[in-house]
Amino acid sequence: MGIANRFPWGSRRRASRGEALPDRLFRGLVFGCALAVSALLVVFVLVLFRQSWPTITAFGWGFLFSSSWNTGAVVGSGQSYGALPFVYGTLVTAAIAMLLGIPLSIGIAIFVSELAPPWVKTPLAVLVELLAAVPSVVYGLWGFLILGPTMRTTIEPPLKAVLGWTPLFGGPIFGIDYLTAGVILAIMVIPTISAVTRESMSAVPEHQREAALSLGATRWETTRLGVLSYARVGIFGAIILGLGRAVGETMAVTMTIGNSNTISGSLLAPGQTIASLIANEFGEASGLQVSALLELGLVLLLIAIAINVVARLLTRRIFQTEATTL
Repeated sequence: MGIANRFPWGSRRRASRGEALPDRLFRGLVFGCALAVSALLVVFVLVLFRQSWPTITAFGWGFLFSSSWNTGAVVGSGQSYGALPFVYGTLVTAAIAMLLGIPLSIGIAIFVSELAPPWVKTPLAVLVELLAAVPSVVYGLWGFLILGPTMRTTIEPPLKAVLGWTPLFGGPIFGIDYLTAGVILAIMVIPTISAVTRESMSAVPEHQREAALSLGATRWETTRLGVLSYARVGIFGAIILGLGRAVGETMAVTMTIGNSNTISGSLLAPGQTIASLIANEFGEASGLQVSALLELGLVLLLIAIAINVVARLLTRRIFQTEATTL
């Protein structure tokens, strides 16, 4: 083994010293861009933590597990704040969005990538991706004016009639509730998940499909074993991107969830998410309430970071499993 192979870092440093000035400037520029993005995330966390310090010291860990949200008649008097109803609402609506959005998104991606004739494939892909360009406030208006009344009169009554014996569909029907907000989020995450899934499936080598077909596999078996299995890491990444969109969405959820600071086991009840509460109250907040809202923003940011960290670990585990199998 040569010296250059045994000491790659030394050879890399020597190569970098031999680079022309434009190359060194370009390397420094792109390194600075990467460093700036990382520093920006750190600044976000530090600023939110600093501004949240009054409620962190006042309520401690109890802030995460308390259901009380009392702004008090007098600022600084009788105030108590807790994040539990809003964390609950965020997770419930995101879960509904994933349960509804993932099958639809993967189905669209399979049809566009594997089954659609050429004259349908491109227009359909463009139409689905155009959903991502619709502003969230437009989704919210449509949800409030069209979807909410439709859910209240057409969809939720049959669900309650059939599944009303379960806690998930008990209680009165409002139409503006967890379920409606989850449906809106499902529609909003479809273009993201389907587009990334379609690109992952398109990147699968053609010999994967040919090998499955040559062994006598049906079209569905070829798609399931030769395409979806090969592209599962990309599909998982698409799902995580969609989940991040669902967790952080604000306006559409604010207009369709009912904005009630309570926890309910029924999907037909109104609720509140972290983002919707901040949107509703930050403009009129003062004193300790501002700190509580900023701490909620910090909690939401940490949830998003945790989702991405878990996704990274699971993706690495998938890669290691594939390497071991090979």
